[in-house]
Amino acid sequence: MTTWHADTSLLTAYSGGTIDDARAYSLEAHILACETCRTALATTADRGRLDRMWAEIAEAVDVPRPDIVERTLLRLGVREHVARLLTATPSLRLSWFAAEAITLGFAVLSADAASGGRREDLALLLFLMVAALLPVAGVAAAYGPGMDPTYEVGLSAPMRSFRLLLIRAAAVLGASAVLAGVAALALPQIDWTAAAWLLPSLGLTLATLALSTYVRPLVAAGAVSFVWIFLSVVATFHRDDRLIVFRGGGQIAFLLIIAASALVLARRREAFEGGAEE
Repeated sequence: MTTWHADTSLLTAYSGGTIDDARAYSLEAHILACETCRTALATTADRGRLDRMWAEIAEAVDVPRPDIVERTLLRLGVREHVARLLTATPSLRLSWFAAEAITLGFAVLSADAASGGRREDLALLLFLMVAALLPVAGVAAAYGPGMDPTYEVGLSAPMRSFRLLLIRAAAVLGASAVLAGVAALALPQIDWTAAAWLLPSLGLTLATLALSTYVRPLVAAGAVSFVWIFLSVVATFHRDDRLIVFRGGGQIAFLLIIAASALVLARRREAFEGGAEE
């Protein structure tokens, strides 16, 4: 049997992409069985072009496909790199949303079961406490060593840690607020109390962020949560109004907390850079 080999001009045309399809298919079938032609083809290949092709193939294979949360964020107009950072946040995953929904569901069921009874205020207080506290837990799990799987990467990324924290905290707060708002619509009685958790929620979240400039986020969230639960429980001993922490005086107090926390964050934002919170 006569063995033929491709000439240099044919191999050069193939590696340069100027060969027609019929001859390209024939040559490809031949070089699979011909080591001599494979070796000759390697000498004519454009290394830069091959490197670019392999890089594109590796990117297509290795880059993870966006999940449902990331796709939703992209459709809402969120930039791709921001959407990727948000979906890496533990407290912005579907499992976390499910846990929040279940927690709020139990609180709503408690309020519904106590509707019209002597313990109605206590059940409503439980819902308001939980609704205001959920973003705090989310923020604690959104950033920091031991919780954020991309924490070390984030410290060396071009985006400043403070900005990343604010983006994630805003996303967690917004997502939690939507869930709590939907849950509030299921309360047995819809009045001003259905939205009384909004300011406390923002105040507790900002207080956690401000305290995180001094201690680890988990410690800050734990301290804020303890104080909040303690004050809410103390309020249950107020015979005339067990929801006093959510009334006018309480709302004003949270406005002051929001202002003070924002001031602390503005002055101590550098504490988040370089892993200072560790």
